[in-house]
Amino acid sequence: MSRIGKLPVVIPAGVTITVDSGDVTVTGPKGSLKQFIVPDVTVKIDGDQLIVERVDDSKPAKSHHGLMRALINNMVIGVTNGFSRELEVNGVGFRVGGGGRALELALGYSHPVKYEAPEGVSLTVDKMNIKVEGISKQLVGQTAAEIRSLRKPEPYKGKGIKYIDEQIRRKAGKAGKV
Repeated sequence: MSRIGKLPVVIPAGVTITVDSGDVTVTGPKGSLKQFIVPDVTVKIDGDQLIVERVDDSKPAKSHHGLMRALINNMVIGVTNGFSRELEVNGVGFRVGGGGRALELALGYSHPVKYEAPEGVSLTVDKMNIKVEGISKQLVGQTAAEIRSLRKPEPYKGKGIKYIDEQIRRKAGKAGKV
């Protein structure tokens, strides 16, 4: 039995979960999210808990069991608290502007880089930090990864866009003549 899948998802006050024929919809104070249910598992609501059970003991059913429970749990957390990732821009001459859903970045290229965030994600700029916020964990992580990929941190000086908690492994520069 999956260690993650067997845990029930606790439904907090103010959150409503609807299980349709093939979808789970979670609605809370921050918004609403929808996720399809894989046919290998069943989802049922028991009081203030949501329980995910697998149909049989096949390998795909075992792998989907924990996955569906984790996805539904992330949806519940997202509609109550939301998710956020913070990015930091390092580099001489690098600048960040904008906010809301659009960013304009000067990243050392010959042109400014414009980035438009997808629907459901908001961007906040504070000096050289970018905060990506939203209710979908997957969308927030994907957006942060796309922004980071505009100028990945390089290992010699550490210039580029990195996550706040990311450690850049630094390399030694050129060895001089001895």
